[in-house]
Amino acid sequence: MTLRIGVLGASRIAEKAIVGPAAELGHRLVAVAARDPQRAAAFADKYGVERVLDGYQAVIDDPEVDVIYNPLANSLHAPWNLAAIAAGKPVLSEKPFARNKSEALSVAQAAEAAGITVLEGFHYFFHPVTQRAFTLAAAGELGAITRVEVRMGMPAPGDADPRWSLELAGGALMDLGCYGLHIMRSLGRLVLGGAPSILSARAEQRSPGVDARCDVELSFPGGTTGLATHSMVAEAYSFTIRIVGTGGEALVHDFIRPNDDDRLTVRSAASERVERLGTRPSYTYQLQAFADHVQNGAPLPFGTADAVDNMAFVDAAYRAAGLEPR
Repeated sequence: MTLRIGVLGASRIAEKAIVGPAAELGHRLVAVAARDPQRAAAFADKYGVERVLDGYQAVIDDPEVDVIYNPLANSLHAPWNLAAIAAGKPVLSEKPFARNKSEALSVAQAAEAAGITVLEGFHYFFHPVTQRAFTLAAAGELGAITRVEVRMGMPAPGDADPRWSLELAGGALMDLGCYGLHIMRSLGRLVLGGAPSILSARAEQRSPGVDARCDVELSFPGGTTGLATHSMVAEAYSFTIRIVGTGGEALVHDFIRPNDDDRLTVRSAASERVERLGTRPSYTYQLQAFADHVQNGAPLPFGTADAVDNMAFVDAAYRAAGLEPR
């Protein structure tokens, strides 16, 4: 069954996150709006969106729109997710879920009261390479897990990029760290006996309050330690997950872009093997799961309570680094 999707904004992530997956899965991009009407028109023309409307609310209110995709700046995620909830429209929201825990909680409570799904777009989780790494960690092949490292780096965005804006809730921990902490929390929930604790964090600021880099040290209930590093001033793109145990280790080479590199390397003292889990984009798996939930009631792996908890960790990491949450 075809899902009719309304898109808020003409963002750079939309091509990968919604345009390609919708085309592959047979869903329709029904409407788009942006602050700049010309940009919205160009977006619609390039990607085959059926019509351009004159504002975000018009997209939400369009009776032919079934669900909303929200890739706006971080500070606009919560307000427009709330608007979609009020209109009874499920939302696939880009991460992070909100600016902070308090804002995330307001969205979660509204969604629960209305019975409306709002899924935070942690697309990495849905890809087989991530699921395989988590399964290996849980199954005992690596032995007792002693260390988890998530390392994320990307070259610096342009000076005018919203990710450098405090007002728009930018910063490395917001843009990248929400992933790193989500991975740690997911491994805690699924494999390592419970939620991790933040031991310390260190940030390098680009401007007052806006982190260009933030590294977070964590510990898990059973004694496993974790490190999540997040840099928006790296020389190259790099997104790895390394899970180390007493019997070996597993390395996900690119959990953000498995369509470019789907390798999972598993090493022990006696052997090394490389598994390839497929180059279908993680965003396609995510949209497939979201659509199956909306249309058929299939369960999702996490919901708004998880989003609130993740924003609480982002807030705590900022405080541990000596910065104020967004």
